[in-house]
Amino acid sequence: MSPVMELASQDAHEDSNNERMDLIHQMDPSPATDLSLPNQTFLRAAISLKDKVVEMTWKKENSNNSTSGTCLDPTVYSGLLGTAFTCFRSYQATGHHPDLILCNQIVDACANSAAATSRHVTFLCGRGGIYALGAVAANYMGDHQRRDIFLDLFLQVAQERALPVGPEEGGFGMSYELMYGRAGFLWAALFINKHLGPGKSIDSDLLLPVVEALIAGGRAGASDNTACPLMYRWHGTRYWGAANGLAGILHVLLHFPLSKEDAEDVKSTLRYMMSNRFPHSGNYPSSEGNPRDKLVQWSHGATSMAITLCKASQVFPGEREFRDAAIEAGEVVWKSGLVKKVGLADGVAGNAYAFLSLYRLTGESIYEERAKAFGSYLYHNATELVTVLRDERGADIAYSLFQGLAGVACLWFDLLAPESSRFPGYEL
Repeated sequence: MSPVMELASQDAHEDSNNERMDLIHQMDPSPATDLSLPNQTFLRAAISLKDKVVEMTWKKENSNNSTSGTCLDPTVYSGLLGTAFTCFRSYQATGHHPDLILCNQIVDACANSAAATSRHVTFLCGRGGIYALGAVAANYMGDHQRRDIFLDLFLQVAQERALPVGPEEGGFGMSYELMYGRAGFLWAALFINKHLGPGKSIDSDLLLPVVEALIAGGRAGASDNTACPLMYRWHGTRYWGAANGLAGILHVLLHFPLSKEDAEDVKSTLRYMMSNRFPHSGNYPSSEGNPRDKLVQWSHGATSMAITLCKASQVFPGEREFRDAAIEAGEVVWKSGLVKKVGLADGVAGNAYAFLSLYRLTGESIYEERAKAFGSYLYHNATELVTVLRDERGADIAYSLFQGLAGVACLWFDLLAPESSRFPGYEL
């Protein structure tokens, strides 16, 4: 048994283990196939680690805040909503209904804290994520009244006056990036629309003005750089990565219908980034003009660019250069992506998703094999890697979705069906 399996199986009840074993056998009925053993191993590991995440976050939170009814951090990125998302991903992968029930319970706790603790409107770090996941999870439960309550709450968030305001109207009061800004709000709306479908989706009349503000803000930010049509600042720095920079913003824009002019600006911005890779490694700078070729992760570097370029290749299938650049970014991740952290944001789990995106784009089995190789590395090393984070910042962060072990559990679930895999909070 690997260290992470030992960690994940501590204090498990015998009856719960029996139930999980039954589920594992149901999920893997063909043990004779070549991939059945590793899939079964990943399934066992994912379920056990998900249970440990719940124990260390939700159950601990309940015992600490039984009187207040609030949670300290209700976000997807680093807080309790990440546990809810992990339960949701477990339900999607296994059909285990108690995970969906638990997801809804955790969302309720986060919603109780949202007004007091979260001023942001995004999926990863704000109320947008709470209400979006709440609506989707309720819809899966068949609870339409609850779904509509969360949809109404999301529509209230959508009334934030700064969202559709462009730079010509002083629209720099809200950032543009994925974690805290307008792109993050748009992603939350896309998540709702994907899972609820026509009839209960967020109307395009509400979203397209925000898209237009995002484009306008990028043009204003790039006004002193004729080579790059779109550029954004976050806290004064022109970041390139997914969390606070270009890769994340462009990825969101690629999900919307764009005018010919807007599409050309998106493509030209991607080409600008591709042309400014580090020549020896092929990696991408963390920010405009930054000479340090060090970071290979989702937040900064080749990982998020591989995923964003995969999306660009799907949206613009005639532009072969995006497909080629995605593959080249994947090679950077394969060479340098076994980093010293575990999480989605800056660790091995997030890097593995670059290969899953490339697998869906190309259909080539080498990318599935690479993703499983990274998953196997985490199976054997995640506990050791996360120890420093746990010692420095506490168990909550160590079990969080984007910085800790919850992201590892989601990866393992996604390795069971790579063709359906999606980077949590980034891919749709």
